[in-house]
Amino acid sequence: MALAIVAPNKTDNELNSWRNIFQELAPEIDLQVYPEIKDKALVEVVVLWQHPKNILKTFPNLKLICSMGSGVDHIMADYIPKGVPITRIVDPRLTFSMTNYVVMGILNFHRQINRYIVNKRLKKWDMTQPEIPISVGVMGVGELGGDVLDKVHGLGIPCFGYGNSPKTSFRHPYYYGPQLQEFLDKINVVVCLLPLTPKTEGFLNDDLFNKFKPGTYLINVARGKHLVEEDLIPAIESGQVSGALLDVFSKEPLPETHPFWSKDEIMVTPHIASITNYRAAAPQIIANYKNAMENRPLINEVSTVQGY
Repeated sequence: MALAIVAPNKTDNELNSWRNIFQELAPEIDLQVYPEIKDKALVEVVVLWQHPKNILKTFPNLKLICSMGSGVDHIMADYIPKGVPITRIVDPRLTFSMTNYVVMGILNFHRQINRYIVNKRLKKWDMTQPEIPISVGVMGVGELGGDVLDKVHGLGIPCFGYGNSPKTSFRHPYYYGPQLQEFLDKINVVVCLLPLTPKTEGFLNDDLFNKFKPGTYLINVARGKHLVEEDLIPAIESGQVSGALLDVFSKEPLPETHPFWSKDEIMVTPHIASITNYRAAAPQIIANYKNAMENRPLINEVSTVQGY
């Protein structure tokens, strides 16, 4: 039986790193890498990242689907064979990198670093309002969002969480579902770390921006499809949104003609807030491969009902 990696957008160097770590940690596994898969009928476990649509239909004997990263929306949006479980990667290093990126964005807004970058280009000496008072709201308070709130709280910055469902106990002030406006009234920095589901796709849109306090700053590090991109620049130009830090986009790489590139108030980074470390991910995939083969419980299994 075989395990197949299907990640066509990964470079040859990246795929070789995955091959090498599997060879080092589990040489007994028959590892095959797309598109060079000898016999799809032998593949019982697939590892996916930005895979070709409907490719899972071509593997008749799947027992397990693994995401190569922490996100699973690329899997949930496609055909999934009935009854086949899905797992994701949970890596403390992913959390470390994501939190540091988000905190960097929050502090850059707080201390107006983007404004000073523009002023340097203009040779403009402007000492007005060097600090913006901030209160931070994190949408999506799973492992990543919870850690962001912990670190922001540790800096002495007021912070609040928001999610789709109520929580009986949470270590920070928390709002859910119909309490959205109450949550937004507390904050002027919005961090999106929501899972991407049919309910959250397009959640960052004109209707939401109109509920913001005027001048609220947006950070999106979840998925590009959370944001209705054509709604953001008008919201900035109206002053409802003061600016944005975006690491994810509906189409990646971001096209050279996209208006985000030329908007000073929007900071663009190339989906690097948190990158999967194959040395951390491979052992989890190998463990779940063995668990699936021996009918043992899986680690980091995803709810196909909730989508995360």
